[in-house]
Amino acid sequence: MNTDIGALTTIFTEFYYFVCVVLMFFIHVGFCLYEVGVSREKNKMHTLMKNAMLIPLVTVTFFFFGWWIYFACVNGPGITGGLKDARWAWPWSEVMGAHMGGKLADGTLTLPADAAIWVRTNGVFWGCFALFSCTAGSILSGAVIERIRTWVLWIFTVLVGSVTWVLAAAWGWSPDGWMVKLLGYHDAYAAGVIHALCGAACVGMLIPLGARVGRFKRDGTPRVFPPRNTWLVVIGLFLIYAGFWGFYASCNIPIVDVDPSKERVVFSATTIYGTPTTLSAVTFNFLLALCGGLLAGYLASKGDAYWAFSGGLAGVIATSPGNDLYHPLQAFLIGGFVVYCLYRFHYWMERKFKIDDAVGAVAVHGVGGFLGLIVSGFVLWGSASSSGATPRVTPWGQAAGALICLALGFLPVFFLTLLFKKLGVLRIPLEVELAGLDHGELSAEQEQVRDLVTVELETVRQRPL
Repeated sequence: MNTDIGALTTIFTEFYYFVCVVLMFFIHVGFCLYEVGVSREKNKMHTLMKNAMLIPLVTVTFFFFGWWIYFACVNGPGITGGLKDARWAWPWSEVMGAHMGGKLADGTLTLPADAAIWVRTNGVFWGCFALFSCTAGSILSGAVIERIRTWVLWIFTVLVGSVTWVLAAAWGWSPDGWMVKLLGYHDAYAAGVIHALCGAACVGMLIPLGARVGRFKRDGTPRVFPPRNTWLVVIGLFLIYAGFWGFYASCNIPIVDVDPSKERVVFSATTIYGTPTTLSAVTFNFLLALCGGLLAGYLASKGDAYWAFSGGLAGVIATSPGNDLYHPLQAFLIGGFVVYCLYRFHYWMERKFKIDDAVGAVAVHGVGGFLGLIVSGFVLWGSASSSGATPRVTPWGQAAGALICLALGFLPVFFLTLLFKKLGVLRIPLEVELAGLDHGELSAEQEQVRDLVTVELETVRQRPL
């Protein structure tokens, strides 16, 4: 910060990301309300606490190793090289704490950007990523409500929130990532590296976990468990919309000289890849994608509030790979088309495979993110994937990146879930599920629980639902 302009740029950038962190907290308020609204009365407090407590768990683990993974693992294993030196992201580094931007005590420490601006913005930029990680955990939390052991879910949220999605981000959501350099992968607002990946992770949990008691009839026909409180669901989704503005803004770098010729100074916002965009583009495309998703969800579900508002969220997710470049009408049409497809997919998956996804997370996040990437490969064909001399965006590059995200989300979680199931610790006891987790896991009064449900349990065992 040797000039007044340099100081202003640094302080503005720091404040910009700080505001994004504040806005992004609304995502987690929304997820808590949303999941509590879906849960039945006997599970509402347990649902709230298991979702809320993943925030400190994921944030702490992201501080200790998630932030380092993002910078150190941009090269794929055995693909483009080994680990990068990212000592500034070690939890004991001097820049992983309060720092005024002066001379570094470690004279050998090389930072990824101008030292003055990096040490001042490291904390707020880390905070944005940490809240991305907590979002990943909340996506998993909703799909498996009312049947999974709390501590098991928390292990999955740490695995996905501080490891696997961060790997995907290092590979495909960084200008130095190997998926960007080799495939031309472009995912400006993380449809693949967060949403598709987390949707696949939900499938990895749901298959071994099984459905809630009574969710399917003897002939396999699904029973509807209506939301306990539709108002909480709707308000929660509106708060997630609000938090997504912070998410989108934090995916941009606010002030960058984007003239590669250096013949003149041209400042713009850029994506995380360094490609120019504007907040006006974000505003146009976010709102049109939201509207396309809302309308499609309303029409496909014949006015069901749950799917109409979930459709709005899914519309934004579906357009996230290219909302830095789309025309607003493209965002509107893509959002609507993908939401119609994922609505049909949800019920097909439920009937065909008897998968009990309590909040539609597989469809909204997984299918929405995956189809959004596939569509973006055709719509953005030939566009610059990043600011470097990397391959251009292609349908096959986007498809390959989407499949990598699905595999990275599904495989680790699926095999770990199978292990927990084999050990007998994956699912809550039947009597606790029948009585409700608020009376079982939270109070730990197991004898009382057994007394409360003895008759119901015997009925279930003699005549399965």
